[in-house]
Amino acid sequence: MKIRTISDLGDIAGKYVLLRDDFNTKIIDGKVNDTFRIAQSLPTIRTLAAKGARIVILAHLGRPDGKHEPKYTLAPVATALSELLGKQIMFHTDCLDAPISDMKNGDIMLLENVRFYAEEENNDREFASKLAAGFDIFVNDAFAVSHRAHASTVGVAEFLPSYAGELLASEIYELTRVMKNPTRPLMGVVSSSKLDTKIKLLESLVTKCDILAIGGGLGTAFVLAGDKYNFTDMLYKPEYKEPAQRIMQLAEQHGCKILLPLDKGVGPEFDRAAPRTDKPLSEIKDGDIIMDDGPASVAQYINAIDSVRTVIWNGTLGMAEWHPNWSISSFALARHIAARTREGKLESIVGGGDSVAAAGMSGVETDMTYVSTGGGAFLEFIEGRDLPGIKALEN
Repeated sequence: MKIRTISDLGDIAGKYVLLRDDFNTKIIDGKVNDTFRIAQSLPTIRTLAAKGARIVILAHLGRPDGKHEPKYTLAPVATALSELLGKQIMFHTDCLDAPISDMKNGDIMLLENVRFYAEEENNDREFASKLAAGFDIFVNDAFAVSHRAHASTVGVAEFLPSYAGELLASEIYELTRVMKNPTRPLMGVVSSSKLDTKIKLLESLVTKCDILAIGGGLGTAFVLAGDKYNFTDMLYKPEYKEPAQRIMQLAEQHGCKILLPLDKGVGPEFDRAAPRTDKPLSEIKDGDIIMDDGPASVAQYINAIDSVRTVIWNGTLGMAEWHPNWSISSFALARHIAARTREGKLESIVGGGDSVAAAGMSGVETDMTYVSTGGGAFLEFIEGRDLPGIKALEN
């Protein structure tokens, strides 16, 4: 695909630029807990500011359902952004009617949560027109929401000359390259709590990967679909059997080797403080609550990683946020992928909020070759779908 990027912009000194960023991050006690996505947006902001643009940023936080919910205010993000930039930015308490006329070249303003309006997610044309009013250029740098046809990703592009920011352009380039021309062998590591959300992704990956490890609750579903084991799992649904078996057959047709869990970390109850026992699949009983992959499973994945040149990782192998008992497998996986990457033996692509968070919590996020800011957008791009927010920028 060919899209317009900010490198195609000429003289924009004094121009009003409406910039869509993704600042959907965790706020704890009124402060930003994780600045990853904010930091990823800085190159575009700095480039536009250096060119003398007057930058007004649209963003969202959480799911306020079209209502003004104080807990979803972007005010803490404005503080964090100012600190990261080393420059005080302005904050306007609405996403409409911003007082932009007094802005000077290089000034930056953040608008309040655009999802405070129901018209945003409905891609209301009149609302999009109001968002675009007074601006000369629209720049989309929010890859993580570009799979959504919202007013701030698609609607405004109808009213303004529109371009991709540096982050969005980088996401498109890196993910397109690794999916169309990867250094082989190529391995996918995919996990999730439920199969429903990953069927299309798995169908796509088995046609592209040489090896595909299916872990976590997703792996449990595939194991149970094979009829070899009869233990119960709270996440498994009988309707998972057909798509799991179909994906296994598709993998065989395309020569993709599937790796499924060999053991699981279980506890007596679904609780972060529950005592952990690692059991092979044959010893899991009804009443055991599965919350992580076990050491034999991780050893199997790691052994396969040592035989490949590229890894795409999406999704943790268990309840990685419940550290330390239930993050063991995900952290071990992250650290091994990072170590192979540091040694120059592996190209690693990490995408999806949970796996990115696990890489960060285990201290190896910066060692990965590429860390995508996208969750759902990452999955849909890998699946080969057109993303509306990117489609709107095509020449």
